[in-house]
Amino acid sequence: VQLQASGGGLVQAGDSLRLSCLASGRTFSSVAMGWFHQAPGKEREFVAAISWSGSTDYADSVKGRFTISRDNAKNTVYLQMNSLKPEDTAVYYCAARLLWGNRATMRSYREYDYWGQGTQVTVSS
Repeated sequence: VQLQASGGGLVQAGDSLRLSCLASGRTFSSVAMGWFHQAPGKEREFVAAISWSGSTDYADSVKGRFTISRDNAKNTVYLQMNSLKPEDTAVYYCAARLLWGNRATMRSYREYDYWGQGTQVTVSS
């Protein structure tokens, strides 16, 4: 599976952004997808995940502000980010996992099989 993330940028606190991740190389509809972010000097952190059937999970820090969704016809997963905060500043990565796992599994970046190249999100105060 090849993943191509896009949609990052520089915004002000309170603004919105939508990230996209285009997948190719395998039947997209059968894989689980996740978004992670990584700030300088920090470990890659879980943001959100979505199963092939649309089940979702979110980090507490983004719950109520971010929405993960997928369009299997377009082989694309999205991350709608609203009410952005300066602490959301990071490189955002999309990832694919061949099987949906339990909550702990889907929140661990070590459990994912494929990664995109990342897109920078910068939120100014």
